[in-house]
Amino acid sequence: MDWQGLGAELVFTQDSTGRYLSFYWEAARDRGLVAEALIGQPLTATPFVPIEHEVYLERLQRVMDRRLPETYFCMFVCGGQDVPLELAISPVLAANGGVESVLVMGRMLDREAIASAPYAALPVGQDPDNYQDFVTQLARNVRRNPYQNLVNQIVRNIRRTLDLETIWQQTVDSLGEALQVSRCLIVSYDARSEKLRVEAEFCQAPCKPMLGERLDPVAEPYLQQALDSVDPLAIEQFDDNLFEQKSALIVSTFYQNQRNALICLQQCDRVRHWSAAEIELVRELASQMGTAIAHATLYKELEQASIKAEEASRLKSEFLASTSHELRTPLNGIIGFLRLILDGMADDPQEQREFLEEAHRSAIHLLNLINDILDIAKIEAGKMEIDLSDLQLSDLFEAVEGFTRSQAQRKNLSYEIRLPATREPIVVYGNYQRLLQIMLNLVGNAIKFTHEGGVTISAEVIKKKSQINGQEFPGTVRVRVADTGIGVSLEKQSTLFQKFTQVDAGRTKAYGGTGLGLAISQKLIETMGGTINFFSMGEDLGSTVTFTMPLFQIPLMKTSD
Repeated sequence: MDWQGLGAELVFTQDSTGRYLSFYWEAARDRGLVAEALIGQPLTATPFVPIEHEVYLERLQRVMDRRLPETYFCMFVCGGQDVPLELAISPVLAANGGVESVLVMGRMLDREAIASAPYAALPVGQDPDNYQDFVTQLARNVRRNPYQNLVNQIVRNIRRTLDLETIWQQTVDSLGEALQVSRCLIVSYDARSEKLRVEAEFCQAPCKPMLGERLDPVAEPYLQQALDSVDPLAIEQFDDNLFEQKSALIVSTFYQNQRNALICLQQCDRVRHWSAAEIELVRELASQMGTAIAHATLYKELEQASIKAEEASRLKSEFLASTSHELRTPLNGIIGFLRLILDGMADDPQEQREFLEEAHRSAIHLLNLINDILDIAKIEAGKMEIDLSDLQLSDLFEAVEGFTRSQAQRKNLSYEIRLPATREPIVVYGNYQRLLQIMLNLVGNAIKFTHEGGVTISAEVIKKKSQINGQEFPGTVRVRVADTGIGVSLEKQSTLFQKFTQVDAGRTKAYGGTGLGLAISQKLIETMGGTINFFSMGEDLGSTVTFTMPLFQIPLMKTSD
């Protein structure tokens, strides 16, 4: 291609790695540069390379990602000399619609142009006599440019850690101190809920801190304006506002074209003009922060998932250990009593019957344990299916009483059932066998963990319409199982409904059980459209478990005379 025909002093194309694909420069021969020697070579291996080549490559990548041309002032090295350039970098669209290269057109800067470049002012008192000295000192200044150094420093810091809070705080502290703003904020953005929250803050007195504040784009329109733009938003003067800011500079951070945060600089003590260099600074920083935030967030999620997986593995190991013991105990009982009978150890038919009854009780206990394990396996596999129909609450309570009253009597506990006074049966909607399973579990636990006092089973009709699985019901029934037993401490109650979990190992040994009962009951109740809750004021203060189920029809209640 005839690059000379474009009328530019310097023209070349590069891929995302900086590799030259073509090259033309009017001054190439004067500087001993052969264009053909550059083509196809890695950027840093060529004799024509930017001083800040990492920053330069990031700029190329940004132009390619955003598909927007940018003007860039930078310093190249050629033949051992520093060459100040003004470049216009444009994306090149490939035939497939992607961007795989850029077109760079530029010119060498003279002394006057250098002095007006947005980054290039020399320190006060430095006024070299000749142009080359000027360029040399300028190159040194570019290397120690405070804003570029600041970006590099922050980027180095955030690349050293994957802790999200550390990344946020180091960024606001470094940026806030360097630019001497009143506040520097990192505001997280949830694209699904569109919520904004101040996650980290640099704040100078006497400004009011904003850490933890939830910001509303509707109430603060400039935030919505920043969210609607990919470029930094510079506001030099505000009207009166809640956070007393007079000027602000806001930019979004992105990862894979998804916004994940805002960087917000605020000046509260005066109106501030945001320079081109400051705007470019936050733009550069935002391009790095978006990726850092995304990676740190992903790492945090993976870490939490790993912790949960380890905890689940630990609980399952404990569960298997306790379950193996629970299964062996009734199995050994069955084998033991049957062996006594087979060996003729029963003295008479009555004792033989007692052995058989004990073996039968052990078999029923073993069957219940196996059913619990099979139920939780179905629940975890998502294959728990329940057929629902209408049933009378009194039938359910009578069956529960038949199974459990004798257990309470053997421990000398009081046992009471209270049904609402109605003129007709209370009809609920659920699965009889599963509701019986739930109540036997709850009442059995109440009896097992109670040594003095007693157990009370009651029900309450709640006349409030509800929608469950698309079906409307006229009310609900709340069943309550209360005991005067050992209770549960407040801090341990949150673990009661977790699978494979018991309150503590001591109780596992003392009372037995797999720790699956409440978890299974909760899942079954929720599947039938109800809720389950546990209440206890603390250890040795008894417990109450309540659950609800849909009321098929409102019964006619009896009124006291």
